[in-house]
Amino acid sequence: MRVNTCFFQAENLTFMCMTKTDFVVDADSHWCERPDLFTSLAPPEYRDRVPQVREVDGQLMWVFDGQPSGKFSAGGVVARDGSKEESEIALHTWTIDQIHEGAYDPDARLQVMDDCGIDAQVIFPSTIGLGGQGLAQVTDEKLRRLTFELYNDRQAQIQRDSDNRLLPLPLMPAWSVQECVREAKRVAALGARGVNMTSDPQDLGAPDLASREWDPFWEACTEAELPVHFHIGASVTGMTFYGKYPWASHPPSTRLAIGGTLLFIGNARVVANLLVSGIFNRHPDLKVVSVESGCGWVPFILEALDYEMTENAPSDLARLGRLPSEYFRSNIYATYWFETNQGKLASLVDSVGEDNILFETDFPHPTCLYPSPVERAKESMKSLSDTARRKILGENARRLYRL
Repeated sequence: MRVNTCFFQAENLTFMCMTKTDFVVDADSHWCERPDLFTSLAPPEYRDRVPQVREVDGQLMWVFDGQPSGKFSAGGVVARDGSKEESEIALHTWTIDQIHEGAYDPDARLQVMDDCGIDAQVIFPSTIGLGGQGLAQVTDEKLRRLTFELYNDRQAQIQRDSDNRLLPLPLMPAWSVQECVREAKRVAALGARGVNMTSDPQDLGAPDLASREWDPFWEACTEAELPVHFHIGASVTGMTFYGKYPWASHPPSTRLAIGGTLLFIGNARVVANLLVSGIFNRHPDLKVVSVESGCGWVPFILEALDYEMTENAPSDLARLGRLPSEYFRSNIYATYWFETNQGKLASLVDSVGEDNILFETDFPHPTCLYPSPVERAKESMKSLSDTARRKILGENARRLYRL
């Protein structure tokens, strides 16, 4: 455990960090992908085909095998000087030269963590798809597989070089159960501490996750102690919902706020489907993380799902043998960062389970806690017991990620 005193400067304000006494793990942060991420790693014969940034009709786009596959931008709101810009401006116009260096440079990221008292950090993508779904939509199987391997090998190198402080999760080739099994075993051998999975592999031509065809993948993850992560918006389906949540007559910034709010709760769909799928009967040691989705909706959804299964599917519930809420307590984690629950956070934590919550900052995305994320979280957690606070800030994650 590092014990340090530091300061974080943003614009004309200086935020003093307190002496560090807790082991802190940030369970959700993001890379803003460099435009040469794949071209710098690809074999020469694939360099023109892997994802790269080109101008298409006057706009910078990710181009994959010659086809535009999504808009390129810095993908964050924390500027070089540590200040935060309004999301609608930063997300769509900033280049890599404007975003904070810690958004894409591992050494700079470690400095941000040191300045803020964070011991380890789990990292997800940004503009290539939160679950890597943007990399899976080409027909050439070999090219798809190579692209995922390039990404995952680079993340493994970053993890090694940081002495397991940076934990960028490998992406799973979700178009194929067999490929996911193979890649899970491969990245486990490289030292991965979890995997990042799309919530809707049926978008890519594979069975949905309730199918027993996925059992070999769950087993591989269980055996390798790889918790499976489902980030909000980590599928084609998830982002389709996101685009339809707000009404079109709202201004762009308000549409972003509405979409972000309902995207959090959108992971209730993923959690509910997992809980009644029978997966946790067949793989009782499998761990799942619902990422960047908050906690406030969890008690209601668990109570509602228990009730709905009792009323509408009693035979199916009997075959499961346990209530959905019981499976949540034994197998699923939620992430927490901004919620106070109007002064009733202790009650919320008790309902969700203090062993089932991980702390996150979401750096450098629009809802991130920066600056002073740990201090802000501790202020919000004043009503919690010291034990609960330590578990949420880092001890739950220390155990889950074998730190």
